[in-house]
Amino acid sequence: MQKTLLYFLILIIASCNTAKKDNSTVYFAGEIVNPTNDQILLFKGDMVIDSAKLDGENRFAFQLNSLDEGLYHFYHAPEEQYVYIEKGDSLQIRLNTVDFDESLVFSGSNDAINNFLVELFLTMENENELVYKWYDLEPVDFIVKVDSLRNLKLETLDVLVQENDLSPSAYELAHAGIMYGSYITKEAYPFYHKKKVGDKKIHDLPDNFYDYRSQINYDGNGLTYYRPYYNFMKYHFGNLSYMSCKNDCDMRADEMHDKLHFNQHKLKLIDSLVPENELRDNLFRNVALDYLLKYDSEENIETFIDDFQRLSGNNRHMREINNLYQGIRNLQPQNDLPEVWVQDIEGNLVSLQEIGKDKEVVFYFWSGPEQKHFHNMNRRINYLKEKYPNYMFVGLNVRTDKARWKNLIEVSDLDKSQQYWTNDFENIAHTLVIYDPNRGIITKDGKIVNAFANVYNSFP
Repeated sequence: MQKTLLYFLILIIASCNTAKKDNSTVYFAGEIVNPTNDQILLFKGDMVIDSAKLDGENRFAFQLNSLDEGLYHFYHAPEEQYVYIEKGDSLQIRLNTVDFDESLVFSGSNDAINNFLVELFLTMENENELVYKWYDLEPVDFIVKVDSLRNLKLETLDVLVQENDLSPSAYELAHAGIMYGSYITKEAYPFYHKKKVGDKKIHDLPDNFYDYRSQINYDGNGLTYYRPYYNFMKYHFGNLSYMSCKNDCDMRADEMHDKLHFNQHKLKLIDSLVPENELRDNLFRNVALDYLLKYDSEENIETFIDDFQRLSGNNRHMREINNLYQGIRNLQPQNDLPEVWVQDIEGNLVSLQEIGKDKEVVFYFWSGPEQKHFHNMNRRINYLKEKYPNYMFVGLNVRTDKARWKNLIEVSDLDKSQQYWTNDFENIAHTLVIYDPNRGIITKDGKIVNAFANVYNSFP
């Protein structure tokens, strides 16, 4: 009752003048059509700052005091999206989980900037295919094309500013999204162009191709968790590392990817260019995950970990990196499968060691909410079953309600004897080092053959 009253109070407030209030209290509420679970989590960066339960009408409400202004995101598993909040805001959302991002609409104070951020997100997603077609163009022609897309967005932002009272911070966030979204395509151009046209080396670029880099903000400045900015940073440091390694090191270009040497370059560049702690920590973490999850020798991995700890010893993600490192060591060939317990279709607990006993097994992973991946995985597994009849292919389901898991098995006509479920995703993800959705673990007689296989790439 209290939450429902709060929700209607917010609606009344929003129907009045949406100018900023004198107090700092923020109201954030909404309605979720076809909810996938019963709660909403509100994040600042990677920290949960509050949670709210859906009521009987699938509505939620937050009342937040002393909130820092800026970019947040709300999470309704398995989806998330941004919300920009300033002091005194009264914001509402409505969305349908069937089309989560496409159906999301904000109303109330600061609805203009929030709806613009959603549209910007959707526009850039839709442009990816178009931009990819342009990567075979010559550099000057490519710049003209992508700059035209950027300028259209800037013009739309100018109209938004003329029609709405945006704060300087809101404008800077929207502007950064446009600019860094465009910068990403230029960082990626040399590599996609080489691939598309079949060149053996990176295309020569005009002297002014990277002029935009003089505008890069390496301080984070409220953008650390904003996808256009953070994704740009990942591309940018990959590009810088590749080019510096190609120019300064005695190594062929085709040897540089996924190597210790290349990732050591990344660590050093991040250390030298990024002063802001949270952005530094996140970028260091990204390099570590990218390197550790692509198999290298144990000796090289130890060298990488030593370098990582030397340059980022106080990293806020250090526990995760160390756990990942230990998990990878535990999953080396000829080791026993870890003792992970899952449930069969009857609800009986069974260990992976027992499932893999006296058999050649490929364990793969799927999740009910990820429907496209689920259907693609089923097609791939059916193909592999026919081609490799000596293997048993065992599906491990994660992040899915048990009733929905059983229903998906029935309607998809999966072999019940080869499907297992767990509700402890954190444990299984940590123990089996699950980051890649196409991951496969190949075992024989309960011993690991290849714990970092890929169901698409590891089978001829």
